Amino acid sequence: MTDPGMLDPGHEALPTGGAEPLAEAPIHAATVDQDARVRRAELLISTVLRTGVLASLAVILLGTVLTFVHHRSYLSSAQDLARLTEPGAAIPHNLREVALGLESLSGQAIITLGLLLLILTPVVRVGVSILAFVAQRDWIYVAITATVLLLLLFSIVLGIAGG
Repeated sequence: MTDPGMLDPGHEALPTGGAEPLAEAPIHAATVDQDARVRRAELLISTVLRTGVLASLAVILLGTVLTFVHHRSYLSSAQDLARLTEPGAAIPHNLREVALGLESLSGQAIITLGLLLLILTPVVRVGVSILAFVAQRDWIYVAITATVLLLLLFSIVLGIAGG
């Protein structure tokens, strides 16, 4: 028997067994719009993460360079360099010390600021995710993500209070 698709190129052959041809699921404008919103949200989240990591890296590198510019002896004296890395070194341990160090362009304070940016990057990502889920009207994920954000903020507050 001849394949009907061979006789008429515009006519598709039936699958074997005489079953009806499979119809493609119709694409609704709402589905396309939802997919576009999800894609924009994913791009925004990846941009937030990439920007946060790159910004923190740049700040940490700046702080490292300033540390060695202000203390040239770290390059030539192993003893001086060891003092920088020993426990209890003059590295800011709270936000007030970071702020004071930033005023004087302390390399250690700038490095600490870079590390704080790195720590805050995923927290900002969670906040952006909440906004994305609100835009998608996905209320279950808004609630779950808001709970995660509250737990992150609570742990940050506990860390600041304890440190």
